[in-house]
Amino acid sequence: MSDNLKALNQERYARAAEKYVASTTHATGMGLPRLLELAEMQSHWRVLDVATGGGHTALHFAPHVAEVVATDFTERMLQKAKEFLITQAEGDKMRFCCADAEVLPFASNSFDLVTCRVAAHHFPDIFAFVQDAYRVLRAGGILLVHDHVVPDDTNMAEYINAYEKLRDPAHARALPEYEWRGVFLDSGFEIQHVEQFTIEHDIVPWAKRQNCSDETIEQLNILLLRAPDAVAKWMQPQLAGTVHARYTDHHIIIKGQKPDNS
Repeated sequence: MSDNLKALNQERYARAAEKYVASTTHATGMGLPRLLELAEMQSHWRVLDVATGGGHTALHFAPHVAEVVATDFTERMLQKAKEFLITQAEGDKMRFCCADAEVLPFASNSFDLVTCRVAAHHFPDIFAFVQDAYRVLRAGGILLVHDHVVPDDTNMAEYINAYEKLRDPAHARALPEYEWRGVFLDSGFEIQHVEQFTIEHDIVPWAKRQNCSDETIEQLNILLLRAPDAVAKWMQPQLAGTVHARYTDHHIIIKGQKPDNS
């Protein structure tokens, strides 16, 4: 299942690569300004951006640090991000590497900051990713993750994850906050900060970015219209069943530090 999901991720994101590079939502919003604030970067830092997608996180971090290494599991996505990033200011600070987030091909204790933005819900084994991020960080280094988050209630979480998987079959599973805290703590991190926030999505462009068919968009609207009361309160659907349908997506940012025992 793990290998199948990874192959599906590669296939889908190879086809959608240009759309993610061109996405204004990913370029400036989706929690990016808050990540920059929370990172508290220093000019000598070496940064690893895992699952860089369109490369926007790497682009915004590069002016503040010595080097950013951008990785992605999908070679075509990484190539399109590279073509975009090397034309930008600070492009000379960026390096690129095709990499599996769960098995990072880097030496231990080699980065000051690891970032991962709106990607971890695609990883079959999030715990493996967090553990390997811990390994590649230097003592005192920071892991900063931004991802979708679901409610603690199991039934609600399953409904919302099923909704996201319908839009994007490569979606593995978004975690509730208590699980995020658990994987950070079990990996050895000291949790420095956790916050949640919401983002509203227009369903049609959000689905079209994933090359969804009209039939799939109709099914997404039906799931909103038929959502149990608790799920509807969480997702806050608006104008469901119309071309202007919207819903609310919940996100989490979690910051952990590798202990410095020196």
